[in-house]
Amino acid sequence: MDDPTSAIVDPTPLPIAAPTLGRFVSAVEASEGVALSRLAPIDQLRVRTRNSVYEITILGGGQVMVRGGSFFPDWSATSLSGSTLAGSCLKMDWIGRGFSMEFLHHGQRITTTRVREIRRIVPSITPAG
Repeated sequence: MDDPTSAIVDPTPLPIAAPTLGRFVSAVEASEGVALSRLAPIDQLRVRTRNSVYEITILGGGQVMVRGGSFFPDWSATSLSGSTLAGSCLKMDWIGRGFSMEFLHHGQRITTTRVREIRRIVPSITPAG
């Protein structure tokens, strides 16, 4: 059986904490990630963090459907703001390895643990007949 995912980000060392804007920019440049704006609506990702696995379906314009972790046990429509290193800096419209994803859901900011792996879910097509 084929794996229905394809790696977007390969395992590499995680970036270190970035307490300053300059260090944050350096960490972003050194990290691998995916820009949400480069994905088509209905593209799907599986993102593994330190504590959870999230399934994300791109809707467009920063909007996603997400399931995973303790905040999203069922599919939920929400905004994926971007990625952070647990500070005040946010790389918008981007999911980066070693960074935490930040969602805005019903006015509440939800920050995940750090991303370890990002995979695109490739739908399997079964021939009819």
